[in-house]
Amino acid sequence: KPSDPTMTGKTQTSNVTNKNDPKSVNSRVFIGNLNTAIVKKGDIEAIFAKYGKIVGCSVHKGYAFVQYMSERHARAAVAGENARIIAGQPL
Repeated sequence: KPSDPTMTGKTQTSNVTNKNDPKSVNSRVFIGNLNTAIVKKGDIEAIFAKYGKIVGCSVHKGYAFVQYMSERHARAAVAGENARIIAGQPL
């Protein structure tokens, strides 16, 4: 919808990361120890998008999940971002 301000100029990913497809579980990344008072969905997507196509991102209190198209992308994201400091907290 063009009238929706959240859709202007950027691709929105789904909020769904709990797909029941057993193959997709290995392409999901759990991001723990996340300061969700400061870090928002768009920030997480911006950080993790460099590893591959994100099909879903869900943010919860203190943690988030990123769902990639492939397990290879998820593994690269874990290797690249584990222990990174974001908003003063190591992931």
